[in-house]
This record gives sequence, structure tokens and C-alpha cells, in this order.
Amino acid sequence: MAYMPGLGRELIKAAAEAPFLEREEEKQLAIAWRERGDGVALHKLTAAHMRLVIALSAKFRHYGLPLADLVQEGHVGLLEAAARFAPERDVRFSTYATWWIRASIQDYVLRNWSIVRGGTSSSQKALFFNLRRLRARLARENHGATSTETYQAIATAIGVSRADVEMMDSRLSGSDVSLNAQLVDDDSSGSAQRMDFLVDQKPLPDEVVEETLDSDRRARWLKDALEILSERELRIVRERRLAENLVTLETLGDRLGISKERVRQIESRALVKLRRALSRMQEIPAEEPARV
Repeated sequence: MAYMPGLGRELIKAAAEAPFLEREEEKQLAIAWRERGDGVALHKLTAAHMRLVIALSAKFRHYGLPLADLVQEGHVGLLEAAARFAPERDVRFSTYATWWIRASIQDYVLRNWSIVRGGTSSSQKALFFNLRRLRARLARENHGATSTETYQAIATAIGVSRADVEMMDSRLSGSDVSLNAQLVDDDSSGSAQRMDFLVDQKPLPDEVVEETLDSDRRARWLKDALEILSERELRIVRERRLAENLVTLETLGDRLGISKERVRQIESRALVKLRRALSRMQEIPAEEPARV
């Protein structure tokens, strides 16, 4: 096994010197570990497959993570495979363990490649790990394809939307940027940061307080104004203006036993009363808060 930067020579040497296991020997080691918890059997089984772990880890080096960490995560997947392996099935341990090793490494890459968690679904994971390869292959096969055509071809191949492909491509093409990073690369303490240019669309705190107070005051005014209406006027205003499901003049007329024109007249008269009452209330200065 060739030397790989980032991995200790002793680890590479131990993996290279570990003996290959025959099918029956592999099966007996797996049975000893599963049924008796034989640690020696587990060590022999996993040591013989460290070459597989290192080979699979090396395929993920281009994501910029330390190879030693990738190998360590791959070893976790190898141990998980040993715990779940069913020796009675006619399957070699290496075939079974490959899925667990790769899954463990991929999960580590997704957790650490960016601060922002990505690839939460199986289709998103497939997109994350296959986007570059598919884009390179399509570029070789169709030199004149536009970006839109390339994105659509990748989306069709993986089974995601074109928007997902475009978003993942933008994420893979850039790195995480701190909001506290200075826009000007100097040592001046007053240099603007990216955070300074974020705009909050929500109202200012004083505007929120003002709107809350005004809403409460208007609700109190309306409650007091409604008390001047007669019982029939109040019912018409509530069902025609204040209810969640407003009723028509004709429907309300049928309920009250009068014509829809008469309902309209009563409604108009009641609204005039309300406007006058509310106008008088707004002219009265608000009470000053009590001083403590």
C-alpha cells in the first residue's frame, strides 16, 4: 500500500501486513464476536479490512477534510458492520462492510464540510456526492450544453429538482463566510463587517410598542362605541362587518324578517352612529399614565 500524506506510516504498515481472511475463517470470527463477544476475534476481523477502510476514505479526500479523520470515521462504520453482520448468510464481510464504511464517512463529510447542515434526505446526499462527477461527465459528452441544460440533466439523473441542483452547486463552489468578517482587510477597528449590512425587515421595537398600544386603544374605543347601538343595529353590524364569515343583505333580511333594503338602511344608520362616537372619542386626550 502506497504512502498517503496525513496517515501514519505505522497504520498503513499494519493495514498492509494484516493477513487476508478466507471465507470460512471470516465466518468463524464473526460468529465468535456475535455470540461470545470475543474481542480478539473482532480485532482480527477488523484489522483484515483496514485496507478497505483506507481505500474508501481516500475517495473522499477532495472534500478538504483530514484523511486521518476520514479513516477514523470509516473504522467506526467497520465496527458497526461487524456488530450487524449475519455470518449465516452467504455474503462476504467486505461486501457488507463497504456500505457501512461509506455511509459513516459520508455522514462525517456532511457534518463537517460546512457549518450549514446539508444533504438531509437521501436524494440530497446523492446530489452532494455526485454533482461534480456528473457535471464533469456531461461536460465531456456535450461541450455546447448550457448551464440550464446541464442542471436539468443532473436533476433528472438523481431525481431532484433543477433548483436543488443550482443551490447545491452554489454551495459547493463557495466556502463558509463569517458575518463578523471585515469587508476591508486591514487592522482598523472601525472597518465594516458583513453583519452591518444585514437588513431586518421587522418593525423597530418602538414601532411594535406603538402599534400594540394603538391596537388596544382602538379596540377599547370600538367596544364603547358599539354600546350606543340598538340590539338590531348591533346584530346587523356584527354579522355584516365584524364576523369572520360575513353574510349578505338578503340572508340577514330573511333572518330578521325584513327586506334587504331595510337591512341596508339600518346598517348605514348604525355606521353613521359609530363614526360620530369614534370621532368624539379620538378628540378626548388619552389619560396620562400614573406616576410612581
